[in-house]
Amino acid sequence: MTKMGPARRRGLSTEVADEIRTAIFDGRYPPGAALREVELSEALEVSRGPVREALQKLEREGLVRAEWHRGTTVAVLSVQDVAELDSLRGALEALAVRRVVDRASDADLAAIEKAAIAMDRAETPHEMVRCDIAFHDAVYAAAHHSRLAQAWEAIRSQVHLFLITRVNLSSDGYLELIRQEHRDLVAALRLGNVEGALKLFAEHRKHAFDVLTSGA
Repeated sequence: MTKMGPARRRGLSTEVADEIRTAIFDGRYPPGAALREVELSEALEVSRGPVREALQKLEREGLVRAEWHRGTTVAVLSVQDVAELDSLRGALEALAVRRVVDRASDADLAAIEKAAIAMDRAETPHEMVRCDIAFHDAVYAAAHHSRLAQAWEAIRSQVHLFLITRVNLSSDGYLELIRQEHRDLVAALRLGNVEGALKLFAEHRKHAFDVLTSGA
C-alpha cells in the first residue's frame, strides 16, 4: 500500500495560508512587513511546520518573498512588477470582456451586476479592493473559459496586492470612484458594446496604474 502524508497537516497549512493572506489583504501586514514563523505560529496556535508550508504557498502566489538576509516579507511591487501585472491583466481582461459580451447569459450578467452593487456596502478602501477583485472574479466566471479563469487565478493575489498598494498611496475619493467605474462597466457589458466595454475596462486599469507609477 502506498504511504501518504497526513491529510490534516496539508489542510492545516492551507488554513494558515488563508489566515495570513486575509491579514495581508485587510492591511494588518502591509507590503514590506516581516512574516516571522515563530510569531505566526504563536498567533495562530499551530506548530511552525504548517506556517512554513503556508508561507511557501503564498510565495508561489507572489504574495510574499523570502530572502536569506531578510527572512519572509510581504511582497513590495517593483516598477517592473507593476508594469508586467498591468499588461498581463489587460491581455486577460480583453479576452474575458469579449467573451462576456458574446456569450454571457442573463444570469452571468446579473452575477456581475450583483458584485458591483456589493460595492455600495464597502466602507473602507481595503473592503473596496476585495469587492473590486470579486467583481473581476464574476467577469472571468461569465467568460466561461476554464484556462482563462486559471490564468486569472494565477495572478489574482498579486493583482489584489497591486490594488492594496494603490490605495495605500492614495485613497482620496477612491470609494465613490470605484463604485461609479463599476456601474459604468456593468452598463457597457449589458449594452453588448465590445469596444466601449474594452475602453472602460482599460481606463479602470489605467487609474490604478497611474497612481502606482506617478512617483516612479
